[in-house]
This record gives sequence, structure tokens and C-alpha cells, in this order.
Amino acid sequence: MIQLRTRTTVRRSPVDRFFGISRRGSSVGQEIRGGLTTFVAMCYIVLLNPLILGASADITGARLSTEQVTTATALAAGVTTILMGLFGRAPLALAAGLGINGVVAFQMAPEMTWAQAFGLVVLEGVCIVLMAVSGVRERIINAIPMPLKTAITVGIGLYIALVGLVSAGFVTRTPDAADSTVPVRMGLDGHLSGWPILIFCIGLLLMIVLVSRRTPGAVLISIVVATVLAVVVNAVWHPRGWGLVEPNVPTHVVATPDFSLLGHVDLFGGFASAGPVAACVFLFTLVLSGFFDAMGTITSVSEEAGLVRDGRVDGMGRILLVDGFGALAGGLTGSAPNTVFLESAAGVGEGARTGLASVVTGALFTVTLFLTPIAAIVPAQAAAPALVVIGGMMMAQARRIPWQDIDVAIPVFLVAAVIPFTYSITNGIGAGLIAYVLIKLAKGRVREVGWLLGGLAVVFAVYFASGAFMR
Repeated sequence: MIQLRTRTTVRRSPVDRFFGISRRGSSVGQEIRGGLTTFVAMCYIVLLNPLILGASADITGARLSTEQVTTATALAAGVTTILMGLFGRAPLALAAGLGINGVVAFQMAPEMTWAQAFGLVVLEGVCIVLMAVSGVRERIINAIPMPLKTAITVGIGLYIALVGLVSAGFVTRTPDAADSTVPVRMGLDGHLSGWPILIFCIGLLLMIVLVSRRTPGAVLISIVVATVLAVVVNAVWHPRGWGLVEPNVPTHVVATPDFSLLGHVDLFGGFASAGPVAACVFLFTLVLSGFFDAMGTITSVSEEAGLVRDGRVDGMGRILLVDGFGALAGGLTGSAPNTVFLESAAGVGEGARTGLASVVTGALFTVTLFLTPIAAIVPAQAAAPALVVIGGMMMAQARRIPWQDIDVAIPVFLVAAVIPFTYSITNGIGAGLIAYVLIKLAKGRVREVGWLLGGLAVVFAVYFASGAFMR
């Protein structure tokens, strides 16, 4: 008797096929949770970016209003993150980059008008897009040795954990004093005190328990619980120390966006206002920081999401192109260069593996254009535990580093240490790369360096020395 075997095919939805959800071992529910978690973890940028850009005046004394920058920040983040989901197809969210927005506000704006500063940001985006289209950017990323790439993941893990601890107030800066040699301390005076810190600790411990038990939605559940608890505590006891976002129930839900900064750019006026040399240094700083900050974040978050094959990120060319467009969009909207955010790791920790999560995050940013008061409910103490826990998970990559090889051990250490200690991914990559090239040259292994890595080392040396031209 002959038995006929019929081949059964699993019918997948168009959404599944487009984003490759099943292929990457995910589900629509996982992607939605991941996208929502990423948004909750990074929505603070809608409130923080206006404070940074609004704190400085341009060369004419003009200041940007909170309404202008809030709209620009949410618009750019929404558009670029949705584009990352649809074209880049990766769980990576973009928004105005912290640190680089400070360069725009406090170094560039005082030397030129806001329109001219945003014009230089647009030029940065054009440069990065051209590097992505030509394939140069991907070649540079692929040329960096794998141990250094792994070190970037480890360093970023330490970095985002430190960012979480600092934003929650668990770690604070020690005031400058003649008798003080410790740069940071626990709490405000070396001790933990106050309701906000307690909320952070409760959220962190809850997240650790849920993550260790592999509870679906662990990160998001913890953030929501901590936020609700913070709102209740603030309503009853009115404690201080929340930082930027105080968890108040909003008096109104809908806010009217202000699009007046959209397209307000002067591409080349900055070269006349600040001078050709200073303007070129500003542009060089923007390009280098945007290039390598994004490279480190993309590599590390993609590795956590399981999107790295043979040391290369799936769809890296498309991802880099969207990232370059993010810088350009940041200038056109007036929100500072947009780049991939470290908080994307929070969504990945929640299970995000595809671009659908980015579409969800981007859609929420777009809705935030009109619902800014709701985004202002989540305090840093509720969202920060996600950064600490995900940072710890990223540290696990250290096991893949060949620590016995002295040629890479010191450069790897410099990358992993300098990133959190200087609050800069670019600084860490530069320090490690220069040390790696120097060690190889000192041992006569010129061929192992190659012209590309050698050139990068020279570029970073110029970058570290370029501060002299800004003084």
C-alpha cells in the first residue's frame, strides 16, 4: 500500500512576508510590544531636545521656542523611524541625537543663525547619504576588526546602563571641590533617598524578576507599573527630584503642532558667518560623530537582535542610507541630526526583530505631534531600568573577545571603557582604532592594517585634535 504524503504550506500574511517576521523568529505581537517599548524608552527626547536647543541663542540673539522644537523633534523621529521600518526593515528607531544636538546649540548657533546651523546639518546628511550610496560607509564598517566591533557592543552596554543610572538620579555628579577626587557618587549625597529613587529601584527589581522569568512584555510591563506608581506617589506626596519629566496627570491631552521650522535652512551661510575653517570643523565633527555613533549603535543593537551574519548586519546598506537621511531630515525639520537611538535595544530586549517594530515606534512619534502631554507622563525613573537591564545583557558579548591576544585586548579595553567614561561612542571607537593601528605598526604588521584602517586612524587623530580650532 502506497501512502501519498502531501506537503503542507504555511500561509503567511503580507505583513509577515514583507518584514520577514516568521523568518526572524518573531511574531506580530512581539513586534508591536517591542515598538511600543522602544517608544516609551526614548519618548523623553521630545521633551529634552527642546530644552537643549532652546537654551542657546544664535548669533542674532534669536531663540527657538519649545513648541517649534517639540514639533520638529516628533516629526523627524516619526518620519525617519517609519522609513527605517519600511525600507531598512530593522528594529532601529531614530531621533535627534543627544550630544550632537549640544554641538548644534552651544557651539554652532552662537557663531551663525539657526537657519545656517541647520543648513550645516543638512550638508552633514548629504555627506553621509553619499557615503552610504557609494558603499564607502559599509566598506569602512566591514574593515573594522570583529573584536573591536564586539567591544563597541560591550562599551555601549556600559554606556546605556550608565545613562539609565544617571537619568534616574541613582548616580550623580560630584560637585567640584578641592577636597573631592571622586567624579561621581551614588544619589545626591552618597546615599539613596527620596520617592523618585525608590520608584526606580522598584521598577528595576521588577524588571529583573520578569526578565529572568522570561515573562512576555517584561520590559514594557515594568515601565507601565513604575509609571503608574510614580503618578500616584507624585499626586499624594509631591516629592522633588523627578528631573525633566514630572509624572503629573495632564490637564489636556491634545496639543497643536508648530511647523514653522520646517525647511528653515541656509545651506552655505554658515561658512560666511563662522568663517570657512570653523564651519568646516563643525561639519567634520557632525559627519564623524554621526557616522560612528550610528555605526556602533546599529552594530550592537543588530547583534542583540540576531541580525548579524558572519560579522555583517543584514541589510546594512539600506540601514545606513536611512540613517544618513535621518541627519538630513533633522536639518530640514530643525530638530538637530537624527540618528539611531541606543534605546532601540529596549525594544529588541522585548522581542523586536523586524522593521514592523520601527513602524510602530515611528507611528507613535507621529501621534505625539498632537499628544505631547501624554508623552510627558513617563518619568526617567520609570524608563531608566530598561537601559540598565538591556545594558547588562549587551555586556554578555564580552565572552566573544579574545582577551589573550594582546594586539586586540588593549584596543578592545579602550573602546569599552572610553565610550561610557566620555559619554561618546565616537570617542571610544577612535581611541580603540588608533591603539589597534599603532600596535600593528609597532610590530611591523603593516599589511594587517591596510590603507583604510590606517586612514581612519589619521582621521580620528585629526578629530581629537580639532578641538583646538574651536577655541
